[in-house]
Amino acid sequence: MVVTATVTALVLYVFDFGWSAVAIAVVVAVLLTWASYWNSDRIALAVSRAKPAPPEQFARYHNLVEGLCIASGLPPPALYIVDDAAPNAFATGRNPRHSAIAVTTGLLDKMDRIELEGVLAHELSHVKNYDILVNTIAVTMVGFLTLLADVTLRTLWFSGHRRRDGGNAGAVLAIVGIVLLLLAPLIGKLMQLAIGRRRESLADVSAVEMTRYPPGLISALEKLQADTTVVRSGSRATAHMWIEEPMPRSAEEGHLSRLNHLFATHPPLEERIAALREL
Repeated sequence: MVVTATVTALVLYVFDFGWSAVAIAVVVAVLLTWASYWNSDRIALAVSRAKPAPPEQFARYHNLVEGLCIASGLPPPALYIVDDAAPNAFATGRNPRHSAIAVTTGLLDKMDRIELEGVLAHELSHVKNYDILVNTIAVTMVGFLTLLADVTLRTLWFSGHRRRDGGNAGAVLAIVGIVLLLLAPLIGKLMQLAIGRRRESLADVSAVEMTRYPPGLISALEKLQADTTVVRSGSRATAHMWIEEPMPRSAEEGHLSRLNHLFATHPPLEERIAALREL
């Protein structure tokens, strides 16, 4: 919220709001955080093109989640499906009573029952550890920072805006817009990195404690490691939510793979697998 308020205040000051920009920015940041708390799960599901998963059509999916929830004492989340050939999954929501899990059709097709149970236990661990609240708010914050930076640069570029105090403000404002465009997404990505890596490893361990069968999740992660398909509905804003990095990580998977690898929101799968083998 501090980062959002700072960037918003700078942009408003650039557009002649003066020092009142600080007060406006704080209000914007508070409202955005409040809106994120209540609606970020819907945003994440919509961005990922997730649809409700009918129990009669996805019986195995529902049965496994129900069994894990009974064993762990969690309320059952709403279950969603993403029509995508790449195997992946994520959890979202503001708390365990208002949570949701989404899996791709590729995950259901490529995982056997034990492997799927390990993946679902991983996502339920995010719910149990309240990772979903932090993750879903981050989606909104990162998206807002990126959009704000882009709009600022475009406005300055096309309007030739000048502050009333004259001077070479136009050139300065153009530089500010470029800096915002470059730094805001980077700050957002650093936020995702701080959130994602540690929490993914913790969710792996919690999932094994939930299923009491490490080979299930290990086998699932090995299949994810071997699979080269990329989630079509994955985005940089939601990358930290998925069980595996949804963006291209190798030249075979797509462009910008080196950049995606540098800013990966997850620990390498080989490290996660090695850690689970030591349990």
